[in-house]
Amino acid sequence: MTTSSHRLTTRLAIGAAAAALIAVPTAAHAAGTPSTSSTASATSTTKAAKPTIVLVHGAWADASSFAPVTKRLQSDGYTVVSAPNPLRGLSTDAASLKAFVEQATTGPVVLVGHSYGGAVITNAAKGLSRVTDLVYVDAFAPDKGETVVQLSGSVPGSALAADPKTVFDAVQDPNLPAGDPDLYIKETLFKSAFAAHLSGSKAAVLAASQSPVAGGALQEPSGDPAWKTIPSWFVIGSSDKVIPAAGQEAMAKRAHGDVTKVKADHLSMLEQPSAITRVIETAAKTK
Repeated sequence: MTTSSHRLTTRLAIGAAAAALIAVPTAAHAAGTPSTSSTASATSTTKAAKPTIVLVHGAWADASSFAPVTKRLQSDGYTVVSAPNPLRGLSTDAASLKAFVEQATTGPVVLVGHSYGGAVITNAAKGLSRVTDLVYVDAFAPDKGETVVQLSGSVPGSALAADPKTVFDAVQDPNLPAGDPDLYIKETLFKSAFAAHLSGSKAAVLAASQSPVAGGALQEPSGDPAWKTIPSWFVIGSSDKVIPAAGQEAMAKRAHGDVTKVKADHLSMLEQPSAITRVIETAAKTK
């Protein structure tokens, strides 16, 4: 065999193996393990009846921000997965989430978005027939043409509406277009804006572990919103200083969403995890 033929054969083999790896989890999840008794079969059916909960974190956060909620949902028998949110651009982030739901889940799905993650689920769920409900946790729910920056300044009181130089530390990623830097919340602002109800040490850890968002993502207009056709649920922190409660209430009203208000700031899933879990489970059970 020639060297070029050997390389071609190797590439084909690797490609086939990768395709198999992509296909196997979904197929296995769909098929399940054959039950050995009627009791096992009934249990499997009961579990399958519950929708998968897909959690989507926001900017300046990661999947661990949902950890207390994840633990409670799993204890109640729900399958919970944290979707990737690249934080590179609204349309591309939505495309990533849509692909994840299509390939990594089976059966009905409840999408849960926090903060910027709300804008992502608003766009990603459009055309996803298996998504039964949208849950917005201290989140943006934009209409077509609206941006996150626009919505954050729609009512007074948002920390994001101040002079960007006083809010963000900017780092120009060479992989991003010039003039579209990664944005980090200044550590001196993080606790007062995001986590006023958390201890100083917890807020400091969150500030140090931020996932930056590309500035352009916050200024990209939203597409047609999925909340126009999919039932929506809103959890609103009463003292949110990133998306003030009045702004969230306005978004919930036009979406005809169910509203739950909690005593929390912008991180209610860390401050009021039981309340967030109840809303998600109510959405999952309401058909």
